[in-house]
Amino acid sequence: MQKIYPDAEAALDGLLHDGMTICAGGFGLSGIPERLIDAIQKSGVKDLIIASNNAGIDNEGLGKLLRSRQVKKMISSYVGENKEFERQYLAGELEVEFCPQGTLAERCRAGGAGIPGFYTKTGVGTIVAEGKEHKEFDGETYILERGIRADLSIIKGWKADEMGNLVFRKTARNFNQPMATAGKVCVAEVEEIVPIGSLDPDCVHLPSIYVKRLILGAPYDKKIEFRTVRQREAA
Repeated sequence: MQKIYPDAEAALDGLLHDGMTICAGGFGLSGIPERLIDAIQKSGVKDLIIASNNAGIDNEGLGKLLRSRQVKKMISSYVGENKEFERQYLAGELEVEFCPQGTLAERCRAGGAGIPGFYTKTGVGTIVAEGKEHKEFDGETYILERGIRADLSIIKGWKADEMGNLVFRKTARNFNQPMATAGKVCVAEVEEIVPIGSLDPDCVHLPSIYVKRLILGAPYDKKIEFRTVRQREAA
């Protein structure tokens, strides 16, 4: 099966439609599928429901899709540094389902494992628990969280072989792994594609069975979310 596509537009061909749910890997600007996000923006698909830890920053990462008003709902743990995300939410222009960070990761992992729901203590007694089933185990209260299944997963890896076995680089691994398994179809972009047999099987973070389509996204520009500098001291 040929998994390697020439570019992001080709890799997403036939997969996008209005109102779909997308699981997107990344954390801030680390490990985000930049090329795939750009292709989604270019496609003009709208009313998207996106599960992602956050939406990047203004006009970077998923922030581009917010600017172009292609997102209907975000399932996220953090609004944070994206002012447009914050503005749309407070203005009632964007639906946001806040989800604790660990719970979000587990909801995607559970969805990928075929687990429809699980109980957790996280969020009990807070707004997170409103409208959710409560159940006691050993005298402790837990809430039911549903697993997340998406129409499409978009992720970024560091290195892949031609079959689609993926390796993530350090903290860029973040949400990419659970997001990859939660989608009916997973499309990945990577910095390097190597021949089959080049990767040590013990170092593979995501087996090829989860990756349906693959592109080489390099070269990338290193973007910095916060640039903090100190004043130069007088000589």
